[in-house]
Amino acid sequence: MISTTGAIIGILIAIFLIVRKMPPAYALIIGALFGGIIGNGSLTDSVSPMISGAQSMMPAVLRILASGILAGALIKTGSAQSIAYTIVKVFGPRLSVLAIALATMLITAVGVFVDIAVITVAPIALAVGRKSNLTRCIVLIALIGGGKAGNIISPNPNTIACAEAFNIPLSDLIIANAIPALCAFLVTVLICMLLQRGKVTDIDDDIEQDNANELPKFYLAAAGPLTVVGLMMLRPIAGISIDPLISLPAGGFVCICLCGGLKKSCEYMEFGLSKVAGVSILLVATGAIAGIIRVSSLQSDMVAFIEYMNVPMYLLAPFSGILMAAVTSSTTAGATIAAQTFSSTLISASIDHVPAAAMMHAGATVADSFPHGTFFHASAGAVFMKFSARMRIIPYEMAIGFTSTIVCTVLYMTGN
Repeated sequence: MISTTGAIIGILIAIFLIVRKMPPAYALIIGALFGGIIGNGSLTDSVSPMISGAQSMMPAVLRILASGILAGALIKTGSAQSIAYTIVKVFGPRLSVLAIALATMLITAVGVFVDIAVITVAPIALAVGRKSNLTRCIVLIALIGGGKAGNIISPNPNTIACAEAFNIPLSDLIIANAIPALCAFLVTVLICMLLQRGKVTDIDDDIEQDNANELPKFYLAAAGPLTVVGLMMLRPIAGISIDPLISLPAGGFVCICLCGGLKKSCEYMEFGLSKVAGVSILLVATGAIAGIIRVSSLQSDMVAFIEYMNVPMYLLAPFSGILMAAVTSSTTAGATIAAQTFSSTLISASIDHVPAAAMMHAGATVADSFPHGTFFHASAGAVFMKFSARMRIIPYEMAIGFTSTIVCTVLYMTGN
């Protein structure tokens, strides 16, 4: 067994390399290898669990690759932007914060990665923010908060990875986090409203971009996501289980056909593949370090610590999600490592699969955007925000993540 010290040092090495701008996938693999060796394992003892950990990620990777068709279709046909523009237009300037958060939440919830959702909605949000006297800080909090709320009810890589690790249907996990997502959304709007009092907009006049006439109609743009939702809901409604490997690309093809993109379907799929390829590679590397952690004594030491503190075992689910997301500064990597490492421990402790996965998944949204991760910089760039200003937003987005985590834990703790 690899020692706890070795596993922790391996994680720290990975963090150091990521901060030093090494590609996260390589950093995680190197951290896993050195963690195994430092933890009293031989090269063989270290490589074997790394490979088995990576192999365990293959079902999730396959589904994520399939989701690229939907993501590519929504973005390249303009459907995602059409949905955002329509929502913002319907709610108007008086409810601009709510509209920005809701647009980002829904676009993330239908299968667009949260960073891409933020980038997609940002130009519309900035234009509306300038008209509504919102500051750049408020706009970004609304974007991030909406994205966090949508991310725990979406067929995104982190959700798929959690569902795979706990061997539960993806639709069950999405439904389980619906109320926590709604609470995170409401807290986002409340924070923005409180912070905005007395502030004057700092958004430049040349931000606005209005290409609404070039976008597909809302009912056509929404057809693809509704197809995915409809296929996934067949299981709880009619007992018919449609795997995400089928439902996600099916929604993408519906979107392509209805939005007039059939001739460019290959281009859209290639674009979608380019967006999920990096995440898929990251998940394989994440599986490698998760394999080292899984065969280390870190699990038993964490369980022993929880027992020593005399707190319920189910708290391991949200705590591990928070910890691993903070380590990797990524919802996807954090949720995946936590699920791959601690799912068996939670199941052995007779914690129900769906609540455990829901709590862990919600926890992974608390501390997932530190500067050593890509989302921090992508979100700052989306609204043209400086590093120091972006750092000041972290406590607010952590509060939003904590909201969904606490609500989820309170909802399901009585059953465990």
